[in-house]
Amino acid sequence: MNNQDNEKVFQKNNINWYPGHMAKAKRLINENINLIDIVYEIVDARMPMSSKITDIDEYIKSKPKILIMNKTDLCDINETKKWQKYYENKGYKVLLTSLDSNTNLKPLLDLTDEILKPLDEKRKTQGLIKRKNRVLIIGVPNVGKSTLINRLAGKKVAQIGNKPGVTKGLNWIRVNEKIELLDTPGILWPKLEEKNAFNLATFTAIKEEILPKFEVANYILIKLNEYYPEKLKERYGIESLDEDIVETMEKIGKKRGCLIRGGEIDYDKVIDLIISDIKNGYIKKITFDRVEEYE
Repeated sequence: MNNQDNEKVFQKNNINWYPGHMAKAKRLINENINLIDIVYEIVDARMPMSSKITDIDEYIKSKPKILIMNKTDLCDINETKKWQKYYENKGYKVLLTSLDSNTNLKPLLDLTDEILKPLDEKRKTQGLIKRKNRVLIIGVPNVGKSTLINRLAGKKVAQIGNKPGVTKGLNWIRVNEKIELLDTPGILWPKLEEKNAFNLATFTAIKEEILPKFEVANYILIKLNEYYPEKLKERYGIESLDEDIVETMEKIGKKRGCLIRGGEIDYDKVIDLIISDIKNGYIKKITFDRVEEYE
């Protein structure tokens, strides 16, 4: 199968995948939304469209929200800033962060106070005392929700995992004297467009078994070749992809020592290597979503 055939395959079908806890989470959000003052939606800065929950407005209604583009240390910042402008033009309040580092959270807290100031003033005129801001935190799996909670609290209060599906239910968490958070499990939607699904798989937002690992690795190589050919050379010592992707994987296997007895290529090891290079951040400064495709 050549690269053109691969592109056709990736754009061909939708993927049906909707674990029960995600459907339950959306129902619970809908039931509790009247308790919420503001929504923090987190997306992966390497895929600002693919990781955005498409139908979330149906559940959060008209609640004010802040779109947090996380993992900016791993993204192509020039492409991601195009997405920031794209969402701001649609009326979103957008912040760029890298929650795994010591990013200052003051801009987020200040923006929250600014957005909720009219609500606080309304409560004051009604003779009500000021209470903690109630924040709903949402996002697809593995975009940094638990990391944000722990950073806000200054301690570990939510489990963190480099895999999707760590949080299973809705949990109220008191993080500091100003904020209470309603945490949710990672949420997706019933049908994923194949391009979005491969982006989600590339950046570990859906479980590995949802898509064939060979196809995910193939997709990664194609996107690197299309957008960041220099990364192929830096990481794998190849200038471009072969017509037959297996030949490219063979070259990578030889250069990276993915061999079995007798000097044969261990293709499973090559595939795991390509996927883990993205998962573990060895290949960074990349953004696979492109604004131009959606304007």
